[in-house]
Amino acid sequence: MSLLRIRKPKTRKGKKLLLAREPQLIEGPRNMLFLDGRKCGGDVKSCMKDMQQLKKPLVKVLNRNNDITPFEDPTSLEFLTQKNDCAMFAFGSTSKKRPNNIVLGRIYENEILDMVELGIKRYMAMSEFKTEKIGTCVKPCLVFNGPKWSQSEELRRLKNLLIDAFQKDKVEAIRLQGIEHVMSFTCTEDLNILLRSYKILLKKSGQRTPRIELVEIGPSADFSIRRTKIASEDLYKQARKQPKQLKVTKKKNITHDELGNTHGRIHLGKQELGKIQTRRVKGLKKSPEEKKADRQKKKDLMKAAAQELLTNNE
Repeated sequence: MSLLRIRKPKTRKGKKLLLAREPQLIEGPRNMLFLDGRKCGGDVKSCMKDMQQLKKPLVKVLNRNNDITPFEDPTSLEFLTQKNDCAMFAFGSTSKKRPNNIVLGRIYENEILDMVELGIKRYMAMSEFKTEKIGTCVKPCLVFNGPKWSQSEELRRLKNLLIDAFQKDKVEAIRLQGIEHVMSFTCTEDLNILLRSYKILLKKSGQRTPRIELVEIGPSADFSIRRTKIASEDLYKQARKQPKQLKVTKKKNITHDELGNTHGRIHLGKQELGKIQTRRVKGLKKSPEEKKADRQKKKDLMKAAAQELLTNNE
């Protein structure tokens, strides 16, 4: 039996599902799969529950415990993400060797692209903060503090992974009243990741721009980086490659002014005005007197030229 057989849909709904899973020119928001390991409880459960709350509605949850070791054998994890049509995953587990463990990763071509293992050193759930919470499906502002984020390739990939994990729909324009939630990620000198979550309050300031206050609403966590598995530079570049149809090509000799008007510059060759066929208009024809004057002028010019030649010969 061939393992490379083509799976043909039998129903119209099945064909629609397979077409939706194919690569698209403009990809939609990514779903995230949450699943537990052999043992999972305590801070890991609370962290996974809060992450699901922040990620809604792009969430799929598997409630059963799964005997999976992502860094040793990721085949089961890749199968579950493909089956549930998820491009990202969060795997929680706890053991004696690695207590309070969370693995964040993403998928490319049904295989794991990047994967980072984080250990929970301290955690405060959203329920422990007795403050007013934000609504569901609110897009957060992501803030990354500290110069460490750009000092190594692992931290750069982790930053990109966190952006993918908490980013929702792409936003073309925003308004000030629509900014309600901010998530702060700080990388310390000892390479710990500090997660803080705040609600934005707009207060009266007596001016046009309001005064901004931040109220911590949770979750609040301190993570340590344990293990990382990042893709090679070639594979990472291939995963980020954009189709030619979406690339913006620069057009020459076109500029835009401050008012949004488009100005174009056209380069023309040398124009031969004598060969241009113009329309003969009756009103532009010469009168008999003008024609007679032109003939007399030509005769005078010819006489003057002949007289000059005779003078030169003498």
